[in-house]
Amino acid sequence: MDNNTLKRRPLDGPGRSPVHALNGMAATSHILATQTAVDVLKAGGNALDAAIAACAMQCVVEPGSTGIGGDCFALYAPGGGDQLVAFNGSGRAPAAATADAFKQLGVSHIERGSAHAVVVPGAVDAWCQLHKDHGKLPFATLLQAAITTARNGYGLSQRVQFDTQQQADFISQFPNTADAFLENGQAPAVGSVRKLPKLADALEAIATEGRDAFYRGPLANDMVEELTARGGLHTLEDFANAAGNYVASMHTDYRDYRLHECPPNGQGIIALLMMNMLREVPVDPHGPLTVARMHWEIEICRITYALRDAWVADPDQVNVDYEALLSTEFAVDLLGKIDPLKATERPSDFPQPKHKDTVYITVVDKDRNACSFINTLFNSYGSGITTKSGVTLTNRGQSFSLDPSHPNVIAPNKRPMHTIIPAMLTQQGRVSHCFGVMGGHYQAMGQQQFLSRHIDFNYDIQHAQDLPRFMLDLDTHHIDVEAGVSESVCEGLRAMGHNIVTADTPIGGSQAIQIDWEQGVLTGGSDPRKDGGALGY
Repeated sequence: MDNNTLKRRPLDGPGRSPVHALNGMAATSHILATQTAVDVLKAGGNALDAAIAACAMQCVVEPGSTGIGGDCFALYAPGGGDQLVAFNGSGRAPAAATADAFKQLGVSHIERGSAHAVVVPGAVDAWCQLHKDHGKLPFATLLQAAITTARNGYGLSQRVQFDTQQQADFISQFPNTADAFLENGQAPAVGSVRKLPKLADALEAIATEGRDAFYRGPLANDMVEELTARGGLHTLEDFANAAGNYVASMHTDYRDYRLHECPPNGQGIIALLMMNMLREVPVDPHGPLTVARMHWEIEICRITYALRDAWVADPDQVNVDYEALLSTEFAVDLLGKIDPLKATERPSDFPQPKHKDTVYITVVDKDRNACSFINTLFNSYGSGITTKSGVTLTNRGQSFSLDPSHPNVIAPNKRPMHTIIPAMLTQQGRVSHCFGVMGGHYQAMGQQQFLSRHIDFNYDIQHAQDLPRFMLDLDTHHIDVEAGVSESVCEGLRAMGHNIVTADTPIGGSQAIQIDWEQGVLTGGSDPRKDGGALGY
């Protein structure tokens, strides 16, 4: 890709430019986390160290989006080569959790705020395993900035305040959560100082004692006590046995690049399938936001997400030939089901809970180790349940089905279908882009939009993130469209049968770092929909 021909933002308008540096680069959705990552790089840490440190900071300063009570996936490229290390740190259902057990309890639907929505968190185990095998600085060192910030305080940023206010009514139902994050039932003011002393103590225990501090002892006792009091099936043994694992990444080729994803139970395979389908669609010479182009992308999303909801599940417990989904023949066959002139009905209807928040972190260090790292509570503030030790718990269990015949049915120690998907592009055996998209269900669609706008339409990595987005609502099947898409295009899509509505919140978030191996330059971009940024040195 010729950097001289990339489409850049008009310099006389709003927006931000990509960031360039020679030694190291980090991009996150909160500027304090980005700063923390760069500080770790400067102190001699590698990209993985910096990602863990940044994530710990985001658990403090962006607590609705992520936390130690959530899950984590990562891709790591030692030396920037294409032999990637992939880690699945998604949490598992309790050993007692079965569809029959839920039926006997009278549970016909997993509610977000119930203990049944909580899987045993996988993030802390992922941090510790990845660091043990690939980290450089002492683990305790990586958490110090987050601990200090949680104890001494930080200024509440604008997007975090917005997200908290959106959830205020929900989290007001949970006393520990409301005490930590609200004031008189409302989000605190932008710029107000927030302190999280209980979370600071929890992070300090993890820094000192490692994973056992979280999965055994007082923190685990508090989590199990809170969950069982709410009717949960969790036990101390479930926490003691928690463990993520290394997995083999999956890939497909798109134009001159190879796209790498973690395999199921994540939806990375759907991002690969989307790119396989889009590869067969001619590039619209008029740009990415035309009626014809948006129609193709919407219809590809409609089909592939129906397949996702039907088939993506924990491969340890379900035998699905996921490789077969990635053949060119299958992609062409799916495209043949799309009418280029009108919207189609969704092939199947498998309701999924509303998406929301996650944090994505990308770091490349001076040795060109690259880390694509994502950590989540699923919804903003997860299940809403916070323990007396300050751990806010995920609601990822909502992604399970209770239909005994469904591949994604809840089962003992099973991992649910997951939306978080770190990604990398390689070219000629080396990492060219380390990137990811936030926003729950949007992530596969978001990766497709970012990649197409960057590769097919030649927008630089910042401008490709800035452009307006659109996404199929999986509940109502209408199309959320951000401001910036012209009314004439929206009307054209409506004429084709699409139910177009204006998005009431920003769609997703993203970060990306591009490696220019010839010049030795790193270029970073960070989504303006969040409070973060890209920084290098």
